[in-house]
Amino acid sequence: MKKKSNIYQMAIIGVMAAVICVLGPLSIPIGVVPISFTNLAIYFALYTLGMKKGTVSYIVYMLVGFVGIPVFSGFTGGPSKLLGPTGGYLIGFIFMAVITGFFIDTFFDKWYLCFIGMVLGTIVCCTFGTIWLSYQTHISASAAIAIGVIPFIPGDLAKMLIVILIGPQIRRRLIKANLFLA
Repeated sequence: MKKKSNIYQMAIIGVMAAVICVLGPLSIPIGVVPISFTNLAIYFALYTLGMKKGTVSYIVYMLVGFVGIPVFSGFTGGPSKLLGPTGGYLIGFIFMAVITGFFIDTFFDKWYLCFIGMVLGTIVCCTFGTIWLSYQTHISASAAIAIGVIPFIPGDLAKMLIVILIGPQIRRRLIKANLFLA
């Protein structure tokens, strides 16, 4: 039974990494930092897999993109994307996944606490992204916030609300079907 659950865990991590690979490249270019569905996919991975496996699924996605497969925003890939102006956001998503995943794992039936976890995780992600964007583009931190954070607040809040409505139902069904392996 243990071997079967390990195979299942690896498979479901791979499936969620694939979901991130499908949603990650879909983006709306509005400047240096595009609107992306990566964070939406990560939030769903966290509800589906929990903090540890959800974070691993994102790291798998990041490694797939790092080796050059075009899974990053705008169907791009390679090390230059991680080292480019938006690389800080890509790295920041790891910390967002850990923070948000902790809140989801601990309070998944309390939507307002999961929402707070998503907001805190996103703030940490945006902090990494803003610092790196500022460094890479040689602009001030306030200019980087104006370019890489403020335009995304309404969309990020909308994504969080979508996940808050659907995510707990997904997790409850997985638990009921005995498919959620935290």
